[in-house]
Amino acid sequence: MLQCKLIAIISNLISCASKLLVANMSNTFVFLFLSLMSVALAGTVTYDWSIDWVTAAPDGFSRQVIGINGAWPCPPIKATVGDTVVVKVYNNLGSESTGIHFHGLNQKGTQFMDGPSGVTQCPIPPGSHFTYTFQIDEPGSYWYHSHNKGQYPDGLRGPIVIQDPADPYAGQYDEELVLTTSDWYHDTVPVLLQRLLSPSNTIFLPPFPNSLLINDSQNVTFKFTAGKTYKIDIISMAAFASTFLQFDSHTMRVIGVDGSYIQKHDAYQIRVAPAQRYTILLNAQPTTRRNYAFLASLDQNRDYLNDPAPRYPFNVTGYIVYDSAKPLPAPYVVNKWSIVNDFTFVALDNQALLGEPNVDIRLDFTFCLDSAGIPRACFNNIDYVTQKVPSLFTAISTGVNNSNPAIYGRVNPYVVKKGDIVQLTVNNRDLAIHPFHLHGHQFQVCEKPSSGKGTFNGHVRNFPAVPMKRDTISVNPNSYAVIRFVADNPGVWLFHCHIEWHVVMGLTATIIEAPEVLAAGLSIPDDNQAACRAQNISMAGNAAGNTNNFSDLTGANNVSSYPDRGAAFPKLRRSSQRTRRSLELSRELYVET
Repeated sequence: MLQCKLIAIISNLISCASKLLVANMSNTFVFLFLSLMSVALAGTVTYDWSIDWVTAAPDGFSRQVIGINGAWPCPPIKATVGDTVVVKVYNNLGSESTGIHFHGLNQKGTQFMDGPSGVTQCPIPPGSHFTYTFQIDEPGSYWYHSHNKGQYPDGLRGPIVIQDPADPYAGQYDEELVLTTSDWYHDTVPVLLQRLLSPSNTIFLPPFPNSLLINDSQNVTFKFTAGKTYKIDIISMAAFASTFLQFDSHTMRVIGVDGSYIQKHDAYQIRVAPAQRYTILLNAQPTTRRNYAFLASLDQNRDYLNDPAPRYPFNVTGYIVYDSAKPLPAPYVVNKWSIVNDFTFVALDNQALLGEPNVDIRLDFTFCLDSAGIPRACFNNIDYVTQKVPSLFTAISTGVNNSNPAIYGRVNPYVVKKGDIVQLTVNNRDLAIHPFHLHGHQFQVCEKPSSGKGTFNGHVRNFPAVPMKRDTISVNPNSYAVIRFVADNPGVWLFHCHIEWHVVMGLTATIIEAPEVLAAGLSIPDDNQAACRAQNISMAGNAAGNTNNFSDLTGANNVSSYPDRGAAFPKLRRSSQRTRRSLELSRELYVET
């Protein structure tokens, strides 16, 4: 308790000091001072998690979900910039493998901790331990979720909130709250995948959810005190649909998106796409004369602005309660959704538009069929197929050959050098809005026109002088988006649609970033090796596991497995002494750490 009080006192001193320094000192000195103070406060935050099946009924329908330590909803991760976070995972599912991605955290210097199975790690098999260790270098709201074979809609996801000792909005709010939103399914992922990946699904229909959850519930109340200001971290943990939000008689002041501060921007309505986050300030009313409602509405439409008859079957009314003795208001009604345009946001740090790119990546998105006639989703007519060797392992084990994209197999690979300015364009040739996420970076949003604008023509006249930055962007139907980022984070990073069903269908590209750095001596963590050995997954060589001739891809995967049973894990054979020993080694490593 004394340590917590000391940290709070020092944090307040930092806040006061930052205001004085901003008024009297250079920006460089302010940054150095606050950085040193943040380091002084840094600590280690440790979580011990058993990933379990539990029973839950967040919308009244009881089902088995994936929880943590015997409970669901899954717990939040809370830390402060400069902290080291350690997440010790034990897979107690019995019937499924797993793995965790910490969405929005860039994992600089900790590439193996990013979490997507088949990319930076092998799946964590049942009965096995795995430890994620990484340092927090950016503040904001994020979330964690399984990045393993479409698993997270079964419940394995939760919020991450990172405190900022140098918060530029410190002193402008009194309390901080979290509001998560998610679509929800009554069937398990393996059942849903059977319907999705069926040859009869000729129109590429995704599974549609059964309900909308707010804070993993449909009964949400925030207690407000008159005259106070509340900072609310809004986090979408959805698998498919976006969520509209509007608060009655309370204007949202958006101060951050996807962990990036922006210049304060008023909004009456926002649309939070899967994986996106908004940080807002909400000023309480000056009196307690009545209570208020807010509405969350699930957007399952292809293009809500242009569909002839948009439908919103799932809505949740939440409440802002000033006086519990007064009645709750009637369910809130919104007649039309006309959201704020996030493209008009301006980065708070005033970082100018990055210069002329020296790498230009163009990704044309369409639905497609694989060679077996199974519905897939493609970039440039190629669907992503998980390989026999995780792509990061290929990058660190093939020497100078790691700059050859061909050796990574059918993962839509793009190689960029350290320091490159990368421009990435997504041309969405579908009739629906799609959210796209880049691992390892917050990117500048250079252009994001409305529906029906076709493909990008190369003109940059509409690029803003100071773009906003985020890690997940909604791309409108029959239109495009252009983003830029600096290749300053060596690793293997995915770029994919964050509709989870489309990830399963193959709508993913792979950025091999700074391969010249990756070839210089990185080694696979021990528990990561144990997870691979337990499943006989190769840890070196090209996509096929060939360590002698990297250009020989004989045996590499060119078609995704069918039928796809998601993360379902086969029972271990008693005769496999190597497998049992690998699991035992994993447990020993966990105990030792």
